[in-house]
Amino acid sequence: MKPDSSVKETVREKYGQAALRVTTGGSSCCGASAALDGNCDPITSNLYDASQTTELPDTAVMASLGCGNPTALARLNPGETVLDLGSGGGIDVLLSARRVGPAGKAYGLDMTDEMLALARENQRKAGVENVEFLKGEIESIPLPDNSVDVVISNCVINLSSDKGRVLREAFRVLKPGGRFAVSDVVTRGEVPAEVRQSMLLWVGCIAGALRDYDYVAKLAQAGFQQIDIEPTRVYNIEDARQFLTGEGIDVDAIAPLVEGKFMSAFIRAVKPSA
Repeated sequence: MKPDSSVKETVREKYGQAALRVTTGGSSCCGASAALDGNCDPITSNLYDASQTTELPDTAVMASLGCGNPTALARLNPGETVLDLGSGGGIDVLLSARRVGPAGKAYGLDMTDEMLALARENQRKAGVENVEFLKGEIESIPLPDNSVDVVISNCVINLSSDKGRVLREAFRVLKPGGRFAVSDVVTRGEVPAEVRQSMLLWVGCIAGALRDYDYVAKLAQAGFQQIDIEPTRVYNIEDARQFLTGEGIDVDAIAPLVEGKFMSAFIRAVKPSA
């Protein structure tokens, strides 16, 4: 893993470029497959149904760089406060704001100026008032202790080089009994290091996904309980064939090492009430 400052600058640059591409009518894709053919499939495609996106600005939908749909899987109740870590163009914040209603509040946290500008413009276009976008890093959340009911995130925690700190911060800002409900990329089983690195570079803007049992361990260390990881989309070797071939990798040779081991997952946990 790169040094922390190097990782952050790489992520900031790539997501800033993605935001600018959306505002000029291009693709937001920052994954490696996009660089080859402009196609984000199968990672970021078909995550939201039309009933969710009909009333949202096109730029909010186009700027989605996630690998899941936490707003569809998380339990959000009217009047609750939701925090989206790494909110990007704001799609999950706007959808959450709709779910919690006027009495609730949805925060989006992002470190990239271009994404924050795009998210605020999307909020203006959508006419949603119970939303606030904050500038900051997910390793140091600019909100007080015990202040939110639900923490969501859409494939951003895997980009952090200090995931343990991110999870501790999520635990800190959650109210007792609060829920952690994120989509993220995880791996399952052993894969040779060089193959793992190439696959993860294909999956997202930068490698860094945890093994599933490491994710569980870090959540438990942060204090969470009722931890569950539910695979939502398993990536196979055919999904990655074009990118891996471009990287000079013999796809057919590594296929048995990859199959069923890289996935998007919905990860749930609860902060104890006591």
